[in-house]
Order: sequence, then structure tokens, then C-alpha cells
Amino acid sequence: MGYTREDIVRIVREEEIEFIRMQFTDIFGQLKNVAITASQIEKAVNNQVMFDGSSIEGFTRIHESDQYLYPDLDTFAVFPWRPAQGKVARMICQVHDTDGSPFVGDPRWVLRRTLQRAEAMGFDVFNIGPELEFFLFETDDQGRPTTHTRDRAGYFDLGPLDHGESTRREICMNLERIGFEIEASHHECAMGQHEIDFKYVDALNGADKIMTFKLAVKTLAQKNGLHATFMPKPIYGVAGSGMHLNMSLYKDGKNAFFDPDGEHQLSAAALSFVAGLLEHARALTALTNPLVNSYKRLGAGYEAPRYLSWSASNRSTLIRIPTVQFQSPRVELRSPDPACNPYLAIAACLAAGLDGIARGLTPPPQVQGDVYAMDAAARAARNIASLPVDLKEALEELERDPLLLEVLGDHIAPRYLAGKRKEWEEYRTRVSSWELEKYLITY
Repeated sequence: MGYTREDIVRIVREEEIEFIRMQFTDIFGQLKNVAITASQIEKAVNNQVMFDGSSIEGFTRIHESDQYLYPDLDTFAVFPWRPAQGKVARMICQVHDTDGSPFVGDPRWVLRRTLQRAEAMGFDVFNIGPELEFFLFETDDQGRPTTHTRDRAGYFDLGPLDHGESTRREICMNLERIGFEIEASHHECAMGQHEIDFKYVDALNGADKIMTFKLAVKTLAQKNGLHATFMPKPIYGVAGSGMHLNMSLYKDGKNAFFDPDGEHQLSAAALSFVAGLLEHARALTALTNPLVNSYKRLGAGYEAPRYLSWSASNRSTLIRIPTVQFQSPRVELRSPDPACNPYLAIAACLAAGLDGIARGLTPPPQVQGDVYAMDAAARAARNIASLPVDLKEALEELERDPLLLEVLGDHIAPRYLAGKRKEWEEYRTRVSSWELEKYLITY
């Protein structure tokens, strides 16, 4: 929107905004904030708000803890779901060290740095269009989340107005008040599962919007007595929640993926971008699918991808090229889930695609037919590999991928790997309810 410092100070005073949340994201995708009162707004817009970075997992050590929050003024917004009295606004911030330099452990800086790499290659815009799915569950008498829902709807269903449908509508209306352009919202195939799609935007804005989207969904669900979760696979035997990521590069204001004479109207750059994604897909998964639970969605059916393949329309492939409209093709990566850190995941996808372009990679032949229906021999004959089967394997792939390690940087990469390996070890040694049901009586 193009706010100036003076604009924000004036709006805070004129609209009697009482609190401003200075938001940022840690390396594992958790939204953090330092809340200030309106009296501190001038300090905030002049990059003078300090916080203790040693308290944030993956940031700094205790003896180098002081860090500053530099707000992106264009992200200033008043939360419409807060009451008129005691208004709350937010600004999304970038973390800086005390010498004024960007903090290398800030995921938002990782994405900005990767976008600079794209600009150096002549690409002035990288657009993304995410499709986020989530579940709305009931809470118990103590307000704790359950996995129960009274919703009995299915894919695209209408029906008597239930709690889920009214909450989804309320989410859309509130998001539009803070600058989202909602393109579609609908019930997904599982009971209690929903999807809301917003219009594609530039990558940095898009990553910011993903974080805002998740906050809005969870806040409004809680307001209505529901629990919203972006956990990839909360229920066995039904569809999991994904975050399909549509991507396109622009050069000199034109879609660089478009070639009217190319197959499916795709340019050489588009094909090389696809090839780069496939080249790094196994390592990418550690970032696009960051939880132990993520791998219970992948390959479990319900159109969740498992195999490294691409096609112009086939929904069983990892990468799909949707029908080209208005000379604007896009590449859809179908594996990411909404638990990912969007800054790191989008940066890694962009870097992988750019690597394909820089090296002039060519993707393998398109896969026709249902990849899931093929047996192992048929996939082997087509050289179709698989995504990692679990988080442990994905982390091993990431550790072997120099490009993605470089994207993360020397600060984030080891901390991310260590944190996720700790998560895996905790999962590996925990006794699950399945084990108790299976073995406790029998043995």
C-alpha cells in the first residue's frame, strides 16, 4: 500500500489503536511478536524496537542476544477481528543485528536473499499462489481441541449452514479487509476440512500472507468455539491437508514461462524450472514437509503426491502444469503442506528452479496415466523415483544438497537439521497408541 512512517504514526493516533504487534517468524515457522503500545509507535517505525534473540529457538546465543525489529511498513494492518475498543495493528518485521545488518538467521531474509539471486538472473518478479487446506474441529468442555466434527459435508458440498461453513465465510470476509483477494473457498473432501485460495502475489508478500492467513484462521476458529489445525494428517483414513504451491517467474513484465510455440505453451525456462524442482525434490521435502506427521499424508492416497514426476494435467504427479490462461502458465508443486515455514520453503523452491534454468536442465518425459496405479517395475522402467518416506530420510537428503544448504545459510542449516533430528528422535522413541492397541493385550 506504500505507507510512510508518518502515515503509520498518524493512523495509529487517529484510529486510537492501542497495541501494535511487531511480528516475525522463527526458523521452524512459528509466528512470534513483540507487542508495543501506541506510545512507542515512533520508535517502532524508526527501527528502534529491541528484543532478546536468545529466547527464540534457532536465533542467537545468550551472549549475543540483542536484536532489532525493522518493520516492513507496507505490511501495516489493523486486525479486523479485534474489537473496536482497544484496536490492535501489526507490522511484519525483519530481524537485524545491532550493527544494522540483516540477521542471517531470519527466514524472511533468506527469501529476500534468494529473490535477489533471481533478479541477478534477470527475473524481476517471482509470483506464488498457495492453496491452503485446514481442518476445523470441535473443542471439549475444557476448551481443548479434539478431532471431532459434526460436519458431514464432502468435496464442494453445500448444506445446512454449519459451524464450519459460517466460520470459513467469516475468515474470508476478515482477510479481505486486510488486503487479501480471496479467489475461492470451499469444503474439501474430508469431513471438517476446508480450503481457501487467495490470488497470486509476489513471493515475499505471499509468504507474509501465508503467516497472516494461518493466524486469522486459528484466531477466528477459536472465537467461534472451534480449533483450526494445519497439521498435515490429523486423522487416519481420510485426506490430509496440503498447500499446493503455484509458481511463475516474470522478466521485463512478461511471464517467462510462456512460449506460444512451446509444448503446452511452455518456454525453455519453464521446463528447466520444472527440471530443477525435480532435481532437488527429495531434499526440498525436508523444508516443504517439515513434520514427522507430514509423511503420513504423502503417498497415502487422496491425490497426495509421492513420486518424482510431472505432467500438464495429471493430478497424480508431483508437479502439474495447470491449463494455461491469458498467456500466464504456472508450475504447481503439489507436495508442500501448510505446516512449512513459507519463507524457507518458497526460497528453496525458487533456488531449485533457478538452478535448473542456470544449468539448462531438461525434465524427463511427462507421465501419462495414474502414477499410483503403476507397480514398482513400471515406475522403475520410467526412472520415476520416490519422495522420502519419512522425516529422517528427508533430512539426510537435505544434508547432501549443497544448493539448499547454501540457501539456508551457515546459521540456519545446522540449527534446522538439529532441531528436526531432535523431533525425529522424540517420535522414534515414543510409545504410540497404535502400539498399545496392537501389543498390550496380545503380548
